[in-house]
Amino acid sequence: MNSRKAFFHVVAVLTVGVWGTTFIATKVLLFNGLNPASIFFYRFLLAYVLMLWVARKEKRWADSLRDELKAVGLGLGGGSLYFLTENTALYHTLSTQVAFILCTAPLFTAILIGAFSGTLKKTFKPAFVLGSVLALGGVALVIFNGSFILKLSPKGDLLCLAAALCWGFYTLWLKDMERRYSTLFLTRKVFGYGLLTILPYFLYEPLHYAPEILTQPAVWGNLLFLGVVASMLCYLAWNKTIRELGALTVTPYIYLSPIFTSVASALILHEPLSGYGVAGALCIIVGVYGAASGYRLKKKA
Repeated sequence: MNSRKAFFHVVAVLTVGVWGTTFIATKVLLFNGLNPASIFFYRFLLAYVLMLWVARKEKRWADSLRDELKAVGLGLGGGSLYFLTENTALYHTLSTQVAFILCTAPLFTAILIGAFSGTLKKTFKPAFVLGSVLALGGVALVIFNGSFILKLSPKGDLLCLAAALCWGFYTLWLKDMERRYSTLFLTRKVFGYGLLTILPYFLYEPLHYAPEILTQPAVWGNLLFLGVVASMLCYLAWNKTIRELGALTVTPYIYLSPIFTSVASALILHEPLSGYGVAGALCIIVGVYGAASGYRLKKKA
């Protein structure tokens, strides 16, 4: 592995690490009175305004109507629809189940890419499958912390699966679009269409605007983190790593997210780490390596 490839593997891990801490920032905002849709709107609005400046030299529209519609799909799959299904699921099922089901996103991504490219059998090689299963087992250990109490909630669980599927389609469309457009252009489109497609939802649940809340340091500080770091910088980094390393190599790093969530919870919320969590973390690390390296070996063969 050359130094450039190694660098982007590190970038992928750091990006997932930041995303793993966003649950804490979002929880703080929820505790302070903002609803999930409003949190999404404010973080994406901030990210989009910044991207207008960062990508100011990029062209405004895609080369064809078909590509522009795919860009709308990016905004839905990686933005509004993903966050709405994920956050709404939290109202109907346990947060641990939400976190666990969302970690099926790499599998959905592999299935979609394999199905649409006609290489489904080649995609699911033994190393990829075994690595994914081991990583999911580790995710379960980290999230459930040795207490496997599941609450059957078809509505909530289906919403979680829908969110994971949204991310799979986002990765699929991004993989296709990156061949023709720059990372800056595509990331700006994600934020722009993410904002546009969330607007109809506010007819059902109005945007939460309250100056006395938004001016609180805990609120605007976490919104800055979510908008600038977790959205703008991390989406740019993630989209670039997919371009450099390939979607099926990068996506398994999502399994690492619960590790960072657990560590951040221990440091910030003082929630204890257990032996189950440590064992689960080791399973995830080994599983991610197996899934990602197994696909890379297949590509070289």
